[in-house]
Amino acid sequence: MKRRCGAIRVFGGASFALLLASLTTMTACGSRPTPRPEVVGHRGASHDAPENTVAAAMLAWEQGADAVEVDVRLTADDRIVCLHDDTLRRTARVEGAVADLAFEKVRELDAGAWKDSAWKGERIPLLADVLRTVPEGKRIYVEIKCGPEIVPHLVGVLAETGTEPETVAIISFDEAVCIAVRKALPSHQVYLLSGFEQADDGNVYPAIDELVETATRLGLDGLDLSRKGPITRESVRAIHDAGLFLAVYTVNDGAEARRLRDAGVDAITTDRPGHIAGALAPR
Repeated sequence: MKRRCGAIRVFGGASFALLLASLTTMTACGSRPTPRPEVVGHRGASHDAPENTVAAAMLAWEQGADAVEVDVRLTADDRIVCLHDDTLRRTARVEGAVADLAFEKVRELDAGAWKDSAWKGERIPLLADVLRTVPEGKRIYVEIKCGPEIVPHLVGVLAETGTEPETVAIISFDEAVCIAVRKALPSHQVYLLSGFEQADDGNVYPAIDELVETATRLGLDGLDLSRKGPITRESVRAIHDAGLFLAVYTVNDGAEARRLRDAGVDAITTDRPGHIAGALAPR
């Protein structure tokens, strides 16, 4: 069941409702709420630490993030690791695809030196390693970067780590992945990711109503949209009226974060969680 009451979204689980309530300065129905969106560390605190590492996640928590987002892929031996790209070139400075290597080889790679020598020796972690960093009352967004084949392994990792459903939201640009997750993990939040493109006619695609229709048709819980889209009070209201949660990525400017807060978004994903949390703090 999903319903809106002021700025609080209730998804059946009491702890998730309490989480969002804690991010709201006024919560009574019938009053005008001043929502404080959930601040999500994009790949951890990736402005300051090497993305998708345990160090980046830990730093995001230190900076006051309410959640972190990580990208996940499968290794050749079906271990789920946190890595954005399909190759290891950018963040590990070696050639080859992660899908072609067993985890015992992946874990030997240095995933920190590319960012700064201070992070030399930081490793590509298992998803399970990052899940264990999540403090009580906080969340993690897991972005699936490969296909539905990862889903059975994700179910296993969540069971192995004892992670509660309200702690983990699954996000993906791929409708097939969202469908597979919805079926395998019915108690988890599932959000459809989307970017936007401007056509020659000046219109931005896809349209918000098209995204709402897709998320509703697939039985999803929300949308996770690029800040470059038409994120206005009117479009946010249309998304909420459909019973959907709305996160926006990737926002690193305080003024833009405040505009999105005033538009009513539920979460803001940022490379700089400490900066954005400070920009959204009551004045």
